[in-house]
Amino acid sequence: MHIVPLTFDLFSLDTIQALAQDYGYWAIFFGIMLENMGLPIPGETVTLVGGFLAGSDELVYRWTLLSAIAGAVVGDSMGYWIGFYGGWPLLLRLGSLLRINESALVTVRERFSQNADKAVILGRFVALLRIFAGPLAGIAQMPYWKFLLCNLLGASLWGTTMVTLAFFVGRLIPLATLVGWVAQFTVAALVLVILWLVALWWLERRQHTPAPD
Repeated sequence: MHIVPLTFDLFSLDTIQALAQDYGYWAIFFGIMLENMGLPIPGETVTLVGGFLAGSDELVYRWTLLSAIAGAVVGDSMGYWIGFYGGWPLLLRLGSLLRINESALVTVRERFSQNADKAVILGRFVALLRIFAGPLAGIAQMPYWKFLLCNLLGASLWGTTMVTLAFFVGRLIPLATLVGWVAQFTVAALVLVILWLVALWWLERRQHTPAPD
């Protein structure tokens, strides 16, 4: 069994691969679950490592995929309930520290509510949003049955894409290269989301700005 060094390199690619080899599907399930609860664990890398090991015949593809989907659904559901019961007061306190008034936060919550289903499903493929979509859905009081359906759909799409990608492409290129490419994609997706939100804010502000005489 590999010994995991307790250093700043705790979640390096080599360490994640060693944990997945030692603990198999449990490492994939708990790694993804904890990330979706909001902990700083690279769940995407965990999923890719699982798919890579399945492609190397060290794990079975279907169990790897089910472990990834289950971890994502369970973790995001926990994040939802954390946001549902305690997220709004925490967000208000954070807003006061950052000098953001409550009305602005209410507007953000309402905006998220209008696009909550898309955020939960497509947010899986966006850096950071994947972690915060669950708690934000809880804060926005999204009905849990609706959240669960969107969560299951998003987790299935994300898990199938990542595990299958690593299963096949991992045979052609080094795993580290694949992880780097996927990370760049998710960051690029985050940048596009931010630009889209800024554009919406600018358009709305322009509409509410009175025309000069």
